[in-house]
Amino acid sequence: MAAALAAVPSGTRMVSICTGAFVLAAAGLLDGRRATTHWDLSGCLREWFPRVQLDPKVLFVDDGDVLTAAGAAAGVDVCLHLVRTDHGSAVANQVARHCVVPPWREGGQAQFIDQPVPEPTGQSTSATRQWALERLHEPPALTGLAAHARMSRRAFARRFRNEVGVSPGRWLTQQRVARARHLLESTDLPVDEVATRTGLSSDTSLRQHLHAAIGVPPLTYRRTFRGAATAGTKA
Repeated sequence: MAAALAAVPSGTRMVSICTGAFVLAAAGLLDGRRATTHWDLSGCLREWFPRVQLDPKVLFVDDGDVLTAAGAAAGVDVCLHLVRTDHGSAVANQVARHCVVPPWREGGQAQFIDQPVPEPTGQSTSATRQWALERLHEPPALTGLAAHARMSRRAFARRFRNEVGVSPGRWLTQQRVARARHLLESTDLPVDEVATRTGLSSDTSLRQHLHAAIGVPPLTYRRTFRGAATAGTKA
């Protein structure tokens, strides 16, 4: 297997899903790289391949030309991530709709959520999340989110993390960055206007968050994405 993978041209993008990470690790392709696999087998992978920088908590890891996903559902997530990277959010959303799956789950989201489905007698944050998505340009504070859900701040934060796997603040930032990327891809709006429409307060804030998420500033992202889209090739 190692010999077969060694014959793959340098720079070819390779993706593993679930236990496929063991194949890449056995071939030495994950040495010194960040990677993930199914949480139930992470101990085994760490023991067998200690040179892999294993992160057993996330859905998938994008390490440039090598990507690893945690399990079957995370495999769909990493594939949508690739579509989004190559063709933009509009195409990725259309593909997700045809597949009847959520259009966006960040790779760093937790694999295992303690209570993904609320108890029958409990309250869910689902309606509040939808409410917040419709108001990204008006950044709601935790107090406002909790009030909409008719919960205390502490109860809301706990329920939100149990259902989504991240804190309300981190989730909102993810959604704002995703919306900003879509606007940069599909419009000619100035960067400060994109920041305003996505609730990121300023072009400086947008630059910081976008750089943290994908490593480039807004105008570079816009030029790179549109150039790749025009050429019809991979970004």
